[in-house]
Amino acid sequence: MNLLISRHDKIGDFVVTLPLFKAIKTQYPQTKITALVSKINFDFAKNIEFIDDVILFDKNDLKTTLNIIKQKNFDASISGYIDTKLGKLLFKSKIKKRVAPATKIAQLFFNKRVKQRRSKVKKTEWEYNLDLAKKLFKDINLEFERPLLNLDGTEQIKEFRSCYNINESKKIVAFHPGFGGSSDGNLSFEDYIHLAKKASTIKNVQVVFTFGPDDLKVKDKFISKVDFEAVFYESTGAIIDFCKLLSQFELFISTSTGPMHLAGCTNIKTISFFGNNLFASSKRWATVSESKNQNNFMLDLDYSKDQYLKIEKRLEEILNA
Repeated sequence: MNLLISRHDKIGDFVVTLPLFKAIKTQYPQTKITALVSKINFDFAKNIEFIDDVILFDKNDLKTTLNIIKQKNFDASISGYIDTKLGKLLFKSKIKKRVAPATKIAQLFFNKRVKQRRSKVKKTEWEYNLDLAKKLFKDINLEFERPLLNLDGTEQIKEFRSCYNINESKKIVAFHPGFGGSSDGNLSFEDYIHLAKKASTIKNVQVVFTFGPDDLKVKDKFISKVDFEAVFYESTGAIIDFCKLLSQFELFISTSTGPMHLAGCTNIKTISFFGNNLFASSKRWATVSESKNQNNFMLDLDYSKDQYLKIEKRLEEILNA
């Protein structure tokens, strides 16, 4: 089968669709899988071993995107997320079997619809995405090996430790204090510093703050307030290289956003913060890692001191184990 799988939104949304790619490729290796993705995920998708080809969903030039899709002669498509633009695009492409969740008016452009009612949050987002495979592969086993991505981060961690003079004996604990993204729940600026300071007092631990290209103001604010030893790292390179680096860390702490899902790809331990409502909770947006490596906390905007102390206690338990 020549299969197109689309997920044309953000990093985290693409990551929670990757189990679908991997399960199909592992169990049906003769299937050629092409990913249709947004610009931010284009190079990342090209570096994933269970994706054979990648097409850019160019929202500024959908005519070119359509022509490329037509040239590939796909037998079927599966879409983890749909909107009208995507629906029209795939309808015009004349792909015979077009699988999608039965949601929104855009479902009218697809001829194999799956009723999921994701808003009820009976499963995680990645489990809902996996379920779509059943429409084309009746006998598929909805399992996948972890880590989701098998990465060799030896070169990245060696360079990182050398650059920041971090002894090989030290466990690296990364804090990604993002205040954007889709999460409704997060620690405050002050509590990120409190938590990182607590980690820095634990033997053989190196605290690292990571920042994306859009976090420069936040980075400067942390640099001005942190009064303990810490590394401030701005990730400006390829997403796949950041994943390789993450795979060598002991623990990754963040709100529910793209970098959290990237850490989940590598199956390292995580402490993650989610909004305290069903739609934003870990029940829907948990990472693709093994559950034993996840430490998920639902937080209100005005979370209590007791809630913070539970997080701090869990941090100490993980790092002292």
